[in-house]
Amino acid sequence: MTRIDIQFSLFSAFYSPLIATMAGGFLAEEGLEAEWSVSPPGVSSIAALKDGSAHVVQSALSQAFGPLSRGEDPGVVHFAQINEMDGFFLTAREPDPEFDWRKLEGAPVVLFGGGQPLAMFKYACHKAGIDYARIDAIHPGGAADIDRAFRDGEGAYVQQQGPFPQQLEADGVGHVVAEVGRQVGLCGFSSLCARPDWLETDMAGAFTRAYRKARAWLNETPAAEVAGAEKSYFPDIDTDVLERCIASYQALGCWTPHIEITSEAFEATLDIFAYNGLIEERFPYDRACAPPPVG
Repeated sequence: MTRIDIQFSLFSAFYSPLIATMAGGFLAEEGLEAEWSVSPPGVSSIAALKDGSAHVVQSALSQAFGPLSRGEDPGVVHFAQINEMDGFFLTAREPDPEFDWRKLEGAPVVLFGGGQPLAMFKYACHKAGIDYARIDAIHPGGAADIDRAFRDGEGAYVQQQGPFPQQLEADGVGHVVAEVGRQVGLCGFSSLCARPDWLETDMAGAFTRAYRKARAWLNETPAAEVAGAEKSYFPDIDTDVLERCIASYQALGCWTPHIEITSEAFEATLDIFAYNGLIEERFPYDRACAPPPVG
């Protein structure tokens, strides 16, 4: 078996297309044995590509916008999509089958404090016709801090990726009332990223074959079976909670069958970041993206 080093920027069930390459045995079928990690707080997973400690990382198209805006070559390319929609849920303290985004105005909401999660959320508010400035935003920190804050009584609503919201429901702490992705629409949310020279290797071809198979399996397999395969990667999450989370993402349609990053998704992400004032120019697709290796 040949070792392949994979790093996640953020580890959640939302990134199941990449997790499934390991959990479903697809990498092993290609003769690859994964060593995986999560990038340390405050450190981009791109650093692991550049120093050679990772072959492929879970990233986001927006990662390229900073270097490109400074006139720099990012040095890495995004070669396959993981999610074509935002994967955050909005959870309330009480069930609300009649939830409307207008209820957020004037309400305390526990949110990520910046980056793509906040940019997407602000764009969702824009599309919903509400004023983000009228939300009482609470920014405790990272994913664990956000979960802890809501559990400790802060906020009337909370923004989280699965399976955190489903675990809140299981614990009787909250109730999912909206999916941010449905409000934002199609976009290039998260991606697989690597160095251009690695994409030319046999390992890259083998990885791509495994990834295509894993993605198809993820879309075609009952959520209970997927959750069973992935459970060891989420030791602190109840199996039925993970199943509900997987089912929610399957229904959302964020794991579209193709692995290519489409120009439509790329342009939508540029729209979102331009709306937020985070970019001042539109970058060409081929400055950030590349086709997946032939596998």
